[in-house]
Parts: sequence; C-alpha cells; structure tokens
Amino acid sequence: MDNEERNIIQRTENLTDEIKTICSNFGLGGAASEYKIITEVFLYKFINDKFLYEIKQVDKNLQQFEKPAEVEEALNRMVDQEYDYLLYGLKPDTAKLKRTHLISYLFSHKADEDFYKLFDDTLVDIANYNLDIFSVKTGGKEKIRLFDPLSTNIPETNKKSRFCRAIIDKLVEFSFEGLFKQKYDAFAVIFEHLVKDYNKDFGKYAEYYTPNSIARIIARILVKDDEKVQNVTIYDPAAGSGTLLLALAHQIGEDNCTIYTQDISQKSNDFIRLNLILNNLVHSLSNVIHGNTLTEPAHYNDSKTRLAQFDYIVSNPPFKTDFSDDRDFLADSKFKDRFFAGVPNIPKNKKDSMAIYLMFIQHILYSLKDNGKAAIVVPTGFLTAQSGIEKKIREELINKKMLKGVVSMPSNIFATTGTNVSVLFIDKTNTEGKVLLVDGSNLGDKIKEGKNQRTVLRPEEIEKIVTTFANNEVVDDFSVLVDYDEIKEKNYSFSAGQYFEVKIEYIELTPKEFNNKMATYKANLNKYFNENKILEDEINKSLEELKYE
Repeated sequence: MDNEERNIIQRTENLTDEIKTICSNFGLGGAASEYKIITEVFLYKFINDKFLYEIKQVDKNLQQFEKPAEVEEALNRMVDQEYDYLLYGLKPDTAKLKRTHLISYLFSHKADEDFYKLFDDTLVDIANYNLDIFSVKTGGKEKIRLFDPLSTNIPETNKKSRFCRAIIDKLVEFSFEGLFKQKYDAFAVIFEHLVKDYNKDFGKYAEYYTPNSIARIIARILVKDDEKVQNVTIYDPAAGSGTLLLALAHQIGEDNCTIYTQDISQKSNDFIRLNLILNNLVHSLSNVIHGNTLTEPAHYNDSKTRLAQFDYIVSNPPFKTDFSDDRDFLADSKFKDRFFAGVPNIPKNKKDSMAIYLMFIQHILYSLKDNGKAAIVVPTGFLTAQSGIEKKIREELINKKMLKGVVSMPSNIFATTGTNVSVLFIDKTNTEGKVLLVDGSNLGDKIKEGKNQRTVLRPEEIEKIVTTFANNEVVDDFSVLVDYDEIKEKNYSFSAGQYFEVKIEYIELTPKEFNNKMATYKANLNKYFNENKILEDEINKSLEELKYE
C-alpha cells in the first residue's frame, strides 16, 4: 500500500469519524439508528462523487476541472437537453443524479428555513430515481430503496435542519475522487473501519463482520492466485456484511461473477448493499434478499422446481440462536432432502443454545452444484463431536467424498466471540483426492480491541496457510494429508491433531550411563516417598488434634 493510498484511506476514515461525532452531538451516538445514518450519508457522498467522476469520462471537456464543485458548476451551466444526453452515456452501474441531487445544490440552500425537508426529499428522490438498479428486495420481492429520510431520527423539529446542515458541511469539504482508482484492498480497510462500531448481533441471528484476513485466506484457498475463473455464481445464505463474498469476488474478478445473498437482518442488508456498491458489484444488487433463508429461501432454479445451486458458497453462519418457533416446520418430511441430518431439538432451559449453524451447513450442501466448492466457518467442536447431527454431517462429507480440507483457527480470531472456529473446505470434485487438515491454533498475535481480545494473523502466517493448502503440503505439527478411509477409521474426526505422528525421542546410552540415570531416578523417588510420608504423618497428627478439640 503506497502513501497516496494510505492518505486516501485515512481521509475517508476521518470523514466517517466526523459523521459519527455529529450523530453523537445530536444525541444519536450508540442509538439503533446511528448505523443507518452513517451508511446512508457515506453512500450519498460516494455516489455523488462517483457520478461526477464518471460524467467526466463521458464528457472529456469536464476533465479540465479537478474539484467536484467545479464540475458541478459546469453541469449547472448546461441546458437540460445537453445534461440529459450525458446521463444516457453513463455506465449502467452508476447512479444517475439530477442537478438538484448534487451536494453543491444542497449546500447552496442550507440556509433555507426548513432545510431538513429538502435534504430528506433529495435522498428519497435519488432512491426513487434509481430504484430499479440500486434497490435490494425482501423475500416477497418488494424493493427496499437506497435511502430513507434521515432527519426523522431527530425528535426535536428545531434541531432537524441544524443536524442536516452539519452533515452537508462535512460532505462538501471532502472528495472521494482519488478513491475510484483504488481496488478491493483499500475498500476493505475503509469498510472495516466504517462498520467496526456496529459489529454486534442485532436482530434474530445476524453476524456482520468476518475479519478481512480470514476472508482473504478463504478466497485464496477456494480460488488459487493463478487460477482463471469466469462466469460463476457465488452465494452466502447468511451474508452478514458480505465480507466473505467480496473477498472471493475480488479473487475471481468482479466482472467474472454474480453474487447472491440472503439474510434475515435489515442492518445486514444495508451493509452488504453498501459493500457491493463500493466494490463495483452493482449488477448483483437485485440478488440481495432480506428474509429468512431457512424457512423462506429466496433463490430458485429457472424452472422453480428446486432451490438454486451455485458454483461457490461461502458463509460464516450464526452458531447458536433460538429458532424454536420454526423448528417443527423445518423438521417436516418435505424438507428431508435439504435437512438430511436432522433438526436440533429444543432445549428445555436455554433455547438460544440451539445449534442453528447445523441447519446452514445442510442448506449449503443442498445448494452446491455437483462440481461446486464451499467454505463454511464452524465452531471447532463440530470437528470431533461423537454423535448427533454434527456426526451425521461429517459422515455425509466423507462417505460422498466431498471434503477438501479443514483449517482450525487460533482462539479469539473474531473479536465478538470467544468460540474457537475452524473452516470447512468442501469440493464436490475431490472424489479421489486427499484431505488436508491444518492446525493453525497456535498462530497469531494477541491484541486488545476495547474490552475484547482478538488474535490477528501475521502476513507470513496467512501465506503459510494459503501455500500449505495450495500445495497439499505436510508440515510437522501443522498440517497432515489423509485419505477418506483414514478419516473413517478415526470415527470421522476432522481434527488435525488426531492424525499427527507421535514422536518418541531415542537417546543412545552406554550401560554405565543407563545405570547412573536409573540410580538418580531411584534416589529422587526415595526422596519424594520420604517427603510424602512426613507430610502424611503431619496431616494425620493435625486431624487427631482436631478430633479432641
């Protein structure tokens, strides 16, 4: 990462922090609506500047202007017909804006008495003007527009315009233009900073952020660095913020794949929409569905005869949550093909301990093409459970020969959970191949993040994991290559440690050296026995004294 890129990232992070400060100053810091304000303001500024950047590519005469405000002034001097002609020349993944949508227009009207109404109406009009391309959908196919009125989050009417003015003042001072030449790595850092304060469970079962380092490891194992992949589909049934999907899409090439997602959380869908727009994946927005994947899966094949199947699936599903209301519905025989290993029972005392991730694993296997590949984050305990649904799923993976490997991660790799995690790598074409089991539990540096401790992998450790997997390497006490029969013999255990060779150190001794060592051991044993006898006598004496007190 060069200095220019670092500077752009730093300025962008500063803008995000300044918007968060505005929210805090108006009593919205930590409020449920704060994430919505942050993401919508960030997105409005992004599409405003991206529009100006792309319009300059359509009209070369505009390239003489460096500052966004100068471009906007030139656009305002155009007649309507000339301006409309420019809009037709924009790429389909660029939001189209009226001149009254531009930030400079709002800034010039910020002294208006009811400025907040203009601000809100502008956002809503942008959303409606671009509804077909930039909306996501509910499970019932209703469109969720890009923006909602923001001043409604301020309860006092006399503060609404002040709030909107404070935002527009920050936006007019900043330009995203230098960012549009950057790639995924820069946006990944910016996005991580943007959502870090909102990386918490919200809603029924949503986990929003997978560390970028883990996402990149998964992507590079699924698709090797020199591998050419084209025209493929990628799916995540519990998408969260979309970090796993974006890393894989970048590894493949954004123009070579189409993304499909579903998640029950509206917050999650807001994040993933932002992530797709930032990373030039607008063409996949129509495949982003807000809904319950298990009870109302949204993606079907063309003939609507079964659920859709995908080339690649990546997922960090929620591990445990209460889905007792849906349990009996999902256990119905009509879903037996999808949930072949069964549905967890409802605990008597702690319903939120239901292992919902087991449902997602089964759903993923059902949704994977016959030549498909998948990566699923699971609790490490899944690897060795001796009974139940966990064991049945592992048996399915081995008996049908579709496991490529497993990487066990160090503890606290996710700041929001202390659960040890591993990643299952599934490859339905690995019928004759070996299975690579990697124990990365001892890797990483421990760092403090607020009240949480997190483990961060070093760059050389990331490369070690990826290279070991790419080359099917056997490394002492780190990785082992086994076949399907060996796994069956170990009771279907996926834990690398159970396959490592037990090393016994041999030392050659002369008879004299052996006798000397044995004499030393005997002397020490006699010493320990004597000390133990003295201690035992003292204890007995104390007990006798206590008896007569």
